[in-house]
Amino acid sequence: MSVTEGSELPNKYITYLIMVATAGWALASYDLNLLVLALPQISRDLHLSQTLVGLLGTIVYVAQFVLTIFVGSAMDRYGRKLVWMLCLALAALFTGLTYFVQNYWQLALVRALASGLAFSELAVSITIVNEQVPARWRGLLYSVVQGGWPLGVFLAAGVFLAFGHWGWRVVFLLGVLPIVAVMVGRLFIRESERFEHLQDVRTAHRAGDRPRLDALLAQHDVDLNQIDRVSIGQLFSRDSPVVRRQVIMLTIVWLFYSSSFVATNFYITSWLTSYKGFTEAETSVLLLVCGGIGFFFYILGGWIGEVVGRRRVLIVTGVLTAPLNLAILFTHGHVFIEIVYFFIYQATNGTWSGAGYAYQGESFPTRVRGTAIGFLGAMQVAGFVIGTAVWTSLIGTLGGSTTWLVVAVGGSVGLWCTLLLRDIPPGQDLEAIAT
Repeated sequence: MSVTEGSELPNKYITYLIMVATAGWALASYDLNLLVLALPQISRDLHLSQTLVGLLGTIVYVAQFVLTIFVGSAMDRYGRKLVWMLCLALAALFTGLTYFVQNYWQLALVRALASGLAFSELAVSITIVNEQVPARWRGLLYSVVQGGWPLGVFLAAGVFLAFGHWGWRVVFLLGVLPIVAVMVGRLFIRESERFEHLQDVRTAHRAGDRPRLDALLAQHDVDLNQIDRVSIGQLFSRDSPVVRRQVIMLTIVWLFYSSSFVATNFYITSWLTSYKGFTEAETSVLLLVCGGIGFFFYILGGWIGEVVGRRRVLIVTGVLTAPLNLAILFTHGHVFIEIVYFFIYQATNGTWSGAGYAYQGESFPTRVRGTAIGFLGAMQVAGFVIGTAVWTSLIGTLGGSTTWLVVAVGGSVGLWCTLLLRDIPPGQDLEAIAT
């Protein structure tokens, strides 16, 4: 049996794990983007005002925030695979139940749970994949998983174009089928060996079995003083200064990232059509081209991270984002705007995600990795809320240019905080990085 260097798992299993994880994240993206595409039809059928549509987005954000934190802690308590299966199974259930909604509050409840559970997929996949893939290619392999996001965008667009004439209810019902297929595939995924090892250490530690404990610690190092504390508070404990500083710095970076992200990715269609003279068709084509080519920028970010380190990829990406966002504000002519936005899209999606989420996964010890990743996922949602609130409050009174300057440019200046992140050389075992 061929075994990948740095891992006890065979190459075929690693390939299968990456495929299943990529499919899961693609379907999470599919579910989230399906709501965006179907929202005009839903609004007409259920007679929703713009206020109610805006409130729906807020409700979905709140659900993502709460569920991601809960899922993070649950991973460290009950295991990665179980939580991974539950997230996808419940997401499939509530995606299917969207077919039956009859009023706004039913829609809000079902979509909040479906979207919240789908977004939680990110936290679980970061944890379970980074714990199982070989140290030498951890970042590159996980960048493939992150590439599932643009694949999900294409899937949602394709399904909506092919079956949208049947109505939005049927489109959501059809969305259950591929999710169920991925669930079946996950039945063959193994629980993280590192989580199982941690559970064995806890058992031996509580039983006072020193010989067994010494043998286990020889496999993977674990901080016994912190082993039984699984909580958000542990992330900020003064007893673990390295963990505390890293979670604080990553929280700051990801809040700036996601708050500026709403301008360059959520409101970009509206901004280009309202202030740069683009048509809706032109912006749709631009986003499809950026997303299609963007898959390869995820891989590029992962590969470069393996060569020079993921922190350096984040620094370069973060430092360049603000100047690019400023440049598009003063750029004229569709072709030149499209070129600048292409690089904005790749910086805020491909290279950032290709390196950033693997960097998160290797920043924390196994005993609290799930909790930390879940917390950072919730902070990312909090950034979306902040960016959305600032954009909404400014766009009507200050106009597109000033609002873009504040949210897109000002927010992305905060990404220069990547310079303060801890340097983690690539290719190390997780236990050599943080215990």
